Amino acid sequence: MTEHLSHPKYRPDIDGLRAMAVLSVVAFHAFPSSVKGGFIGVDVFFVISGFLISTIIFENLEKGTFSFGEFYSRRIRRIFPALLLVLTVSLVLGWFTLLTDELKQLGKHIAGGAGFVSNFVLLKEAGYFDNASETKPLLHLWSLGIEEQFYIAYPLLLWLAWKHKFNLLTIIVIVAVASFVLNIKGVNSDLTATFYSPQTRFWELMFGGILAWGTLYKSKWLLNLKDRLDRWLTIGLYRKPREFDGKTLSNVISIFGLTLLLYGFFRIEKGFSFPGKWALVPVLGTVLIILAGQQAWVNRTILSNRLAVWFGLISFPLYLWHWLFLSIARVVESETPTREIRIACVGLSVCFAWITCKYIEHPLRTGGKNGIKVLILVLLMFVVLAIGLLVKKYDGFPSREVVKVNFAISSGSDGGDLGLTVPKCGLESDSTDKLSGVCAEDKRGNIRFALVGDSKAIALFGGLVRTSQDNGRWLFIRGKVANGALVPMISMPELLAKINEIEVVVIATAIRAIFSISDGVNGGNFKEYDYKYLKKLNSTNEYNSALSGTNAFVSLLVNAGKKVILVVDNPALPNPEDCITRKTLISFVNQFITDKKNNDCQVSLQTFNEQIKIYRKLLNEISTHHLGKVFIFDPTDVYCDISNGVCESSRNGRLMYSYTDHI
Repeated sequence: MTEHLSHPKYRPDIDGLRAMAVLSVVAFHAFPSSVKGGFIGVDVFFVISGFLISTIIFENLEKGTFSFGEFYSRRIRRIFPALLLVLTVSLVLGWFTLLTDELKQLGKHIAGGAGFVSNFVLLKEAGYFDNASETKPLLHLWSLGIEEQFYIAYPLLLWLAWKHKFNLLTIIVIVAVASFVLNIKGVNSDLTATFYSPQTRFWELMFGGILAWGTLYKSKWLLNLKDRLDRWLTIGLYRKPREFDGKTLSNVISIFGLTLLLYGFFRIEKGFSFPGKWALVPVLGTVLIILAGQQAWVNRTILSNRLAVWFGLISFPLYLWHWLFLSIARVVESETPTREIRIACVGLSVCFAWITCKYIEHPLRTGGKNGIKVLILVLLMFVVLAIGLLVKKYDGFPSREVVKVNFAISSGSDGGDLGLTVPKCGLESDSTDKLSGVCAEDKRGNIRFALVGDSKAIALFGGLVRTSQDNGRWLFIRGKVANGALVPMISMPELLAKINEIEVVVIATAIRAIFSISDGVNGGNFKEYDYKYLKKLNSTNEYNSALSGTNAFVSLLVNAGKKVILVVDNPALPNPEDCITRKTLISFVNQFITDKKNNDCQVSLQTFNEQIKIYRKLLNEISTHHLGKVFIFDPTDVYCDISNGVCESSRNGRLMYSYTDHI
């Protein structure tokens, strides 16, 4: 295949900008407390991609040499080689280290990465019971999915606009503004969808397109404005007369752009509503640096130095490798890896990135026989996609040795599909509409028992239905808990009180929900909440508020003649995967992890009882206030080994926890 597409003149400073972007992302993932906003490096990549791709398309549309075949041929030879290698290695590493559910999920992510829809796959997974992002080796492919979706839609849009003689700048600005508005609105309604969705991210790439248009089609008005600004700045900054050559303005623009990026790297945090308005910081910073031109001091001196350019040249494979190694290390260690291990992972990523760039990417991007190369790469990508789907279909291949020698995650699960989205649940439609949650029911006879609460109640529902011997069925209602536990669910007891068939109401909710505590909770990991929140639990105001809210909830049920049972919450322990010593077939890994024990995976019974003293006091006060009508069920002797005085994540060879501190 002979290529006719022209390409923009090489700018080493853009490779230096790539280096800054990828190193910030790597630093954030390896040392998040040091570079809190390093994740915005992805946004820098978006702008660079939009700028370069738009420049190629504009120039070739102008010359009449644009070809979809050549355009996508170059994209495939640029992206597929490194991605294929990383996907393959991730499968090999996962085969020897991941348990069944984890490998099954990895298979789905491999298929999503190969199909460039990782962002949509991850969006569907995002939720309360989704496992920690640190344990997803291909999590970072979400950004590649957005870029590839842009590469599919954007050239077609510009080609159609050009063919019908529309103004390309107008089209780009309209799309960019629409995308940005959706982004601003989205962070307030659905932050996760806004983060992963192409329609709320395209504006970042479009800013690169606007920059490309302005660079190529400089109007006399813009040139005159630039000259005037440079003249004013030069006169204002220097004592002696200097030549008005545009360098002063370029230097000011590039320094301001660099300042924005540095501000974003160290001031923006993942707790911000991102992207939203905060994404303007890296986007505008990148635009300004590219706009300044390669003769600006920042671009010429900092970004164009040999080391920065070298990292820029390996930036794509480095981005792909670093998270895979860090994530696998996190999985194998069952906790955040030590600083030394993280440094080793980063060093290994740099080595692999250089090897990938030199011996795989470069040979496939240069030389002849491009048509054959593209065909082979596309076929291999389909093979990898199919393998990923097979891994998912066969449930992570439970016959693997790493699965046989470790606890099965489902070892403690006896229940089946609970159908937690059954509509109506036997209630009248007007009642169902008022419930702010989901409901489910079993199918035996009339409703006699009701289970109310949060995710802790979900954990109990299957067992209650399965083991209940009485003639009658269970109704489960999950409510959204906030601002002092059960108060927002006050409509539930009012509704349940009207159902005469219900004799018993069981209330199960997390300790942190009752006391309206959320500080320190990170990604669903509640293993430290007992210690951090004990001081708050002893606060008189916090206690009285929780007591009043919970008692009001219970009183409505008691006054309606219902028996109420309060379930004591279980000890807080980490994800079950983090409490497994992963014995693998890889001997050099095995020697480091065989004898490792995660101390967070157990708590002494004495400590647990001390931690929940104020919580038990609250439950006892309510039970005493409604003597003979409200009872307490305390399963601590089930969760903990009373004779040894310890509470662990497993008993008798079976795991008792399914997700963080949920049984």
